[in-house]
Amino acid sequence: MKTAYLYVRVSTDEQKRKGYSLPDQEDRLLKYCKYNNIEVKGIYREDYSAKNFNRPKWKELFSEIKKKPTEHKNILFVKWDRFSRNIEYAYEMIGKLRKYKTTLMAIDQYIDLSVPENIILQALHLAFPEAENTRRSQNVSNGIRRAKLMGRYPNKAPIGFLNVTLMDGKKTIVPKEPEAEIIKWAFNQVAMNDHKISEINRIANDKGLICSRSYFFRVLRNPVYCGHILVKHNSNENQIIPGLHETLISESLFYQVQSVINTERKNTAKRDDLRAMFFLRGFLTCPVCGQKLTGSFSKGKLKRYPYYHCNNGCSIRIGAILLNNCYQNKLQELILSNSCIELFKKILEDQNIKTQKTSYLHTQYLVERKIKEENLTLSKGRKLLIAGILKIDDYNALKKENQVNTKNLKMESRNISNKLKAIDNSNQIKDKPLVKIFQKFSEFDISDKKHLVNLIPPIDIDYKTGSLSLDLNHAFSKIFSKKTLEKTNFIDRNVSVEQAIIILAKNGILVSDDETRIILELLYLIAKNHKKSEERKIQNIKEISDT
Repeated sequence: MKTAYLYVRVSTDEQKRKGYSLPDQEDRLLKYCKYNNIEVKGIYREDYSAKNFNRPKWKELFSEIKKKPTEHKNILFVKWDRFSRNIEYAYEMIGKLRKYKTTLMAIDQYIDLSVPENIILQALHLAFPEAENTRRSQNVSNGIRRAKLMGRYPNKAPIGFLNVTLMDGKKTIVPKEPEAEIIKWAFNQVAMNDHKISEINRIANDKGLICSRSYFFRVLRNPVYCGHILVKHNSNENQIIPGLHETLISESLFYQVQSVINTERKNTAKRDDLRAMFFLRGFLTCPVCGQKLTGSFSKGKLKRYPYYHCNNGCSIRIGAILLNNCYQNKLQELILSNSCIELFKKILEDQNIKTQKTSYLHTQYLVERKIKEENLTLSKGRKLLIAGILKIDDYNALKKENQVNTKNLKMESRNISNKLKAIDNSNQIKDKPLVKIFQKFSEFDISDKKHLVNLIPPIDIDYKTGSLSLDLNHAFSKIFSKKTLEKTNFIDRNVSVEQAIIILAKNGILVSDDETRIILELLYLIAKNHKKSEERKIQNIKEISDT
């Protein structure tokens, strides 16, 4: 009795799930074997494309064939397109099977290969599926191109959009929250060119826009977000078509971002690195020629080393890390006077509650309103489904999107609640941590660091050891245990000069208006970064609890 392995295949998971192809093929093959008295050694059911032989079930079948290399074997399938849709790979596999004495046969397209001329017929059967695939691919490409030329976006929606089917059966894309709002924010941040794009990508990921660094750059370069659709022609020429979908950003903002990416990205990143490392630059003077020291990296054998040095040919040079640490250590030795703690508390309260709490409460209100809108949208979708207006696939997509949006909104609401708790906790903080107000200096923004160095510049620097002193002016010597500022407008700050003078006088510190302005300038700078430190702690706790 002859024996054979049966191989049945469909090209998609959908065909397998609906079950209109695999059972039919299997039934016909079993009937053929029964009629021709063929013993079935095994049935292999595949749901992969036949563009190559990298298919799980075919690999299992081929492994079984190789176990008995000297025994004659047969593989049966319904048609040759079930075996392969690529003529090159098909002949390669036929050659491998021939080595293991294995014969292939399609029961609906039987070929007697003992007749030499039938080799041509086999070639036709193998070539036709590939030609059919190529023609179908061209038709799909042409259809997609025609849709794009009409202003529609038929492809898979990019991040921040969702594919939907309109009532007239036409497909389009609509904004998907919260990703759409995060993408708007990202474009605006890149356009301002104040931060590295990698840093903006990191923050966007924290907000909920989960994508890799390379994909984030593709988002920034994709004209779909400003309402344009890119159409590629066979001549490799690109054409921009106005889209019919809702835009996320303006056209001017999109091209502003392209300008930043194309011309400023490398320079901005390099400039940010230099500013971060050499924040004392501009406040150091060469003891030989009297000119200001600059900063740069020197290339070593293994890495680059940062130095402050003179550009005037002098031999003055000192490691930037050493001098930065010496300045920070000296700064952290300063302790705020107990008589000034009441004023600092007042500033912390103003910085936290007056400017942040109101903003967070407003944001929380907006988030809760969005949650209600999501619930209402799902309720309307359910009614449309019951009425037979909305298709089940569209309703499932809507429900899935709704669940993701609601989950992200609730997470954002919890995050805001944690920040509000942090504000309340910072207002109940004890006096002891407040006296060491420079302990978080390393976490300051670069601009704040330079501002602080301008307020308390280094003096008497030993460029061999890095030892230095701090130039505490008369006002600062009154609030600590020892460059003149321009007058600052305190209209947008709720602790006025007059209030500060009264609070300090009540605690035994007598200061003039100019001295008070300097003190307020410093304390507001510290308070701003004190607030950031507390928010980082809460964020770290939240991330740990989420994991």
